[in-house]
Amino acid sequence: MQPPTSLAHAGKEASRRLCVYNSGFLTQGRVKRILELAGWSVSLGRPAGDDWVGVWGAAPSAERGISVAEGRDAPVLRVEDGFLRSLHPGRVQREPPLGLVLDKTGLHFEASRPSDLENLLIEDPLDDSALLNSARDLIGRFQRSRLSKYSAYDPDLTVPEPGYVLVLDQAEGDASVLASVPGADMSRARFAEMLYYAQTEHPTARILIRSHPETQAGKRLGHFTKDQAQGRVSFVDGAYAPMDLLDGAIAVYTLSSQMGFEAILAGHKPRVFGTPFYAGWGLTNDEHQLIRRQRKLTRAQLFAGAMMQYPVWYDPYHDRLCDLERVIATLEATQRAFLEDRNGWIGRDIRLWKRPHMQAMFGTQKPMRFGTTRPAKSAKVMGWGMAATNPEICVEDGFIRSQGLGAELVPPVSLVLDPIGIYFDPTRPSRLETLIAKSIDLPDHALARARRIIRRVVAEQVTKYATGSTSKSLDLGDKQPVLLVPGQVEDDASVLIGSPEVQTNVALLKRVRDANADAHILYKPHPDVVAGLRPGTVADARQWADDIVTDVPMARLLTQVDAVWTMTSLAGFEALLRDVPVTTLGLPFYAGWGLTTDLCPTPSRRGQVISVEMLVHAALIEYPRYFDPVTKQACPIEVALDRLNTGDVPRSKTLRLLAKAQGVMASYAWLWRR
Repeated sequence: MQPPTSLAHAGKEASRRLCVYNSGFLTQGRVKRILELAGWSVSLGRPAGDDWVGVWGAAPSAERGISVAEGRDAPVLRVEDGFLRSLHPGRVQREPPLGLVLDKTGLHFEASRPSDLENLLIEDPLDDSALLNSARDLIGRFQRSRLSKYSAYDPDLTVPEPGYVLVLDQAEGDASVLASVPGADMSRARFAEMLYYAQTEHPTARILIRSHPETQAGKRLGHFTKDQAQGRVSFVDGAYAPMDLLDGAIAVYTLSSQMGFEAILAGHKPRVFGTPFYAGWGLTNDEHQLIRRQRKLTRAQLFAGAMMQYPVWYDPYHDRLCDLERVIATLEATQRAFLEDRNGWIGRDIRLWKRPHMQAMFGTQKPMRFGTTRPAKSAKVMGWGMAATNPEICVEDGFIRSQGLGAELVPPVSLVLDPIGIYFDPTRPSRLETLIAKSIDLPDHALARARRIIRRVVAEQVTKYATGSTSKSLDLGDKQPVLLVPGQVEDDASVLIGSPEVQTNVALLKRVRDANADAHILYKPHPDVVAGLRPGTVADARQWADDIVTDVPMARLLTQVDAVWTMTSLAGFEALLRDVPVTTLGLPFYAGWGLTTDLCPTPSRRGQVISVEMLVHAALIEYPRYFDPVTKQACPIEVALDRLNTGDVPRSKTLRLLAKAQGVMASYAWLWRR
């Protein structure tokens, strides 16, 4: 991925004083922090020497700063939100931005004079193949994730039937509108003209007017009124994903809306009646001639300049500047959490110790409730695994869980929600099974991300629990072949349901030895069993195993063995990531896709042959939700791996005490089973 120019720019601008006259620069912590990371020291006072004056776009307060700058002969830095901002508009939910544009020349939406963005698009060659390949990949991911400047939407809305013309309204008095059409009366006339052209140029098509999100939220007026929605003209208000509306449009009309830029990304050539940054490059049908913009750009070049090189992007998990890819991953994670949690949750059969963590993970939109009643008609019901009583959605640990065992009450960094079934039950479909089946259609950028995750998991020795002494390994000499047999918890649902023929560790070891008389067999008991927390002890494993391994981590063992034999253990999946052959005696989620040798008949639903990258994308990227234990926010898998790698995963002293009680005081079992 091409490093963002903002990172290099920050080093050059270290500690430059930025004098401001708008309190928002000081009270909005995220804005101030991004400026600091970009090399600007925000302060009050008059500029002197090399000081700059900072103003917010074309806001009314900007005139005060510009006047001071002119009087003191100081340069001006114009600051605006980045083109990917947040889930909701700042005026609606007061979410902080994920990026800013810092322009030393002008305003990107005001074409009467140059801006840094315009100069970049004119002067930069934009011919680096790595940059443009990344741009194309990120455009695909942008569309696939239904992102926009404000990325919250309602997936339950019925999208209009395709074949309409989309006319984009904007908020009255918006700076990008006034930059194209001065005065409220003139802007209303220009929007009315735009609607007239849309009807005239498409005499038989439906015309849908899409209001600005702030207009729909009642925060600002728009330019169209209900009186204009007559005949074949109507409003399409509602929290639709802009990409969904663009997909069904046959034409797009805009003055200067950023959705016009998103229309370009969606493959349209929008009709533009203003002078936005994306006009004049051969990708739009323009009403105005922009003399300075004679260059023809491709979509990838425009995206690379406007989205990858121009803004300063922020990583809220590590409090640092970042590239656009991390911002997209951040929005994907927070958008998913919003979509799934927006109506609230009822938790059933959730043990007491898990509830605070579940509340933190799923209760940010509406507080999560626990019990058997449904206090809100829109709330959904989740229940833990197979033990839940008639849940709408099953919840379980993800495949990259924690540094420590669930039985020791270590909270997970990932959980899976499954509205179809659950991944360890092969008797019925599951959401994971559906995702794996669909993975054959994944685009190249998704598979490339999966490959990066595989490399990290292997290099950082990540497994589900990351337990064992990382300094220990096993001296096997020249023994071969070496087979690893991971023990399992014998009352675990994945064994009882997913391994119909072999359901005990003794039976597993016997089958492996019978089939491999000359092999050197390593038996690694399950950590929960070793800790005395779950059943599955084998009294005399040495009847069938040559070595019994308890304190060597799974990731280290997998580098020393020739193959893995298992019932349904996740160790089989972890072996596939490391190119270790796997033989299954049960039906784990990763069996039946052409990646394993399966000794148990697999469901016909699993007929496709897939790659390990496809499996990883489904199982580690799309299926789980990840939670950052530091910032207490939904996060992408990359952040969860960062936390596990650095050990920055706080653990509760109270939960450690409960874990000890669970292991030694059976009479207190109600405390964690309730």
